[in-house]
Amino acid sequence: MVPTADSAVVRTPGYGLAQPDGSVEGYRPGKTLPLRVELARQLRRRRSWLTLGFLLLLPLLLVGAFELGDDGSGGGRSYADIATSSGLNFAVFTLYASTSFLLVVVVALFFGDTVASEAAWSSLKYLLAAPVPRLRLLRQKTKVAALLSVFALMLVTGVALAAGIVWFGTGSLVSPTGESLSFPRGLVMVVAAAVYLAVHLSWVAGLALWLSVSTDAPLGAVGGAVLVSILSQILDQIGALGDLRAYLPTHFATSYADLFARDIDWSGMANGCFSALAYATAFAALTAWRFRRKDITS
Repeated sequence: MVPTADSAVVRTPGYGLAQPDGSVEGYRPGKTLPLRVELARQLRRRRSWLTLGFLLLLPLLLVGAFELGDDGSGGGRSYADIATSSGLNFAVFTLYASTSFLLVVVVALFFGDTVASEAAWSSLKYLLAAPVPRLRLLRQKTKVAALLSVFALMLVTGVALAAGIVWFGTGSLVSPTGESLSFPRGLVMVVAAAVYLAVHLSWVAGLALWLSVSTDAPLGAVGGAVLVSILSQILDQIGALGDLRAYLPTHFATSYADLFARDIDWSGMANGCFSALAYATAFAALTAWRFRRKDITS
C-alpha cells in the first residue's frame, strides 16, 4: 500500500496500520506501564525489601533496648523518658525518634531512586522507547513511590503499636506535659499523627523526585534531599531568624505533638500541611518541566 496525502492510515510492515500521528494501531498511551507492573518491579528490588525489613525490625530493636536498659518511665519530661509507660507512648516515641532523619531517608530513597536508577542502569531510554509517554512514566513511578512510602510509614507505626501494646500494655497516652488521653482516643491520635507525617513528608518526596530527574546518580538524588532536610533543621535552631523559620520546610515536622493534648491546637498542623504541600507542588512542577525537556541518553 502506497501512502498518499489523503491517507488516513498507512500500513507499516510488521506492525499493522499506523495512525496519522505515527502510532501503531492498538497503541494506547494510557495503557502503558500499568501501575501493578511498576509496583511489582519496585517490590522485587533489594532496596525495597531491606528498607521495609528494617522498619519492621526497628520497633522490636527499641523494645529490646528498653528491656536491656533501665526503666525510663516515671514522670520524665521527654518522649524517651515516658516511652515505656504504655504501648501508645512507645508508638509515639518511635515516630518522634524517626521523624527528623529515618523517615526522611526512607521517603527520599523511594522517590529519589525511582527515575535516577533507571538512568543509571541505562534502561530509561528503553522504557521511553516502548513507547511510554514521559509524563505518564513519571506519574506511574510517583504513584508507586508514594504507595511504598505510605506503606513504610504505616508499617513502622503499626508494628510500634503492636509491640508497645504487647510489652507495655494498653495504658493511657501521657504527654510530656502530664496530660493523659484514654486508650481509644490516644490510638486515634497516634494514627492521626502518622497521617500528618505522610502529608508533611510530601515536600521531601517532591524534592527527591526533582533531583531524581535532574541526575543519573541515585545516591545524589537521595543524598541531596536528605542534606536539604538536615540543613533546614539546623537553620530552624537559629533563634535569630525569628519568624523566617516558619518558611523552612522542616519547621512544622513535629507539630503532630499537639494531637496529644486534651485541647488540640490545630494551627501548627494546618500550617505544616500548607507548607509541605506548597513545597511539594512547586517541586512537582519543576520535575515535570525538567523531565519533559531533558535529553535522555541513558
